[in-house]
Amino acid sequence: MADKRFFDYKGPFRLRELAEISGTTLHPSADAEKQVKDLSPLDRAGVDEIGFLDNPKYIVSFERSRAGACVARERHAAKAPHGMNLLITENPYLAFAKITNHFYPVDYASFKGDIAQTAVIDGTAKIGKNVWIEAFATIGANAEIGDNCHIGAGTVIGRGVKIGNDCFISNNSSLNFCLVGNSAIIHNGARIGQDGFGFAQEKGHNVKVPQVGRVIIGDNVEIGANTCIDRGSGPDTVIGDGTKIDNQVQIGHNVHIGKHCIIVAQVGISGSTQLGDHVMVGGQAGMTGHLKIGAQARIAAGSGVGFDVAPGESVGGYPAIPIKEWHRLSFSLKKIAEEMGAKLKKEKNE
Repeated sequence: MADKRFFDYKGPFRLRELAEISGTTLHPSADAEKQVKDLSPLDRAGVDEIGFLDNPKYIVSFERSRAGACVARERHAAKAPHGMNLLITENPYLAFAKITNHFYPVDYASFKGDIAQTAVIDGTAKIGKNVWIEAFATIGANAEIGDNCHIGAGTVIGRGVKIGNDCFISNNSSLNFCLVGNSAIIHNGARIGQDGFGFAQEKGHNVKVPQVGRVIIGDNVEIGANTCIDRGSGPDTVIGDGTKIDNQVQIGHNVHIGKHCIIVAQVGISGSTQLGDHVMVGGQAGMTGHLKIGAQARIAAGSGVGFDVAPGESVGGYPAIPIKEWHRLSFSLKKIAEEMGAKLKKEKNE
């Protein structure tokens, strides 16, 4: 499935080994010693490849697949084609992610190199052990880079910035006024620690409010390409441990994001809004400032949130309302539109 020019292939593996590493159960009819050579989508898989079925939308592809093995739920086992070996689990997506990592392990900390001659490193900066700094990267005064880190080409690490161990900072990123924990992954073009958007008005003029806070990033955080995270205006902007942020996300000053949140592409979070732990935010959702989004809340893609969201609540729509209410409203509007269309058609024919 993956282009081996770019990814480190470790296969093939026996089916029993894949079951063990993925935490799945071999179906009674499965051949534990079957050799699996690679991964593939079900509609293109061959007899030596493995796929997975998570979304029932792809059940027809599953029924017609030539895949030699598949990760699936028990309730779908009866629909498997003859000869397909099944690995049974209630979370096929997670299991297949573990299998994929077994075939093509990605260890950012293992990417090693030297410090390029064209890198510019201030004499007061502290560089840890086994650090790879690529061409034209810049490390400012009193910055600290932990052990086993990678700093991509053209990236700027500003003065006083502190980066923990085992971090992967990709190309053309800029980090200023921030403290980064261990094992962070920051993708191409991310902008962290720039001014928050703060202005006061005086006689029709905009007066800039100094932004004197920081960005605090926890351990095991991932930040997508071209995402912008503003530093605080006084209080810090905080990204909690384990949180994963997609591409092109805007996070305003003083925002506090809890642990293990998921924030999908093009989300905008206005200043001083707080997200609890395990919050999930769909793509292109927007939040006004000074909100409180409770732990384990869910915000649907494209939603506009202007009010606090209680812990565990799911909301959607513009403006956002409880998700069940939004679905009922959407269904009602669709029904009204259909009825009006039928009425207009009838009047036209008469």
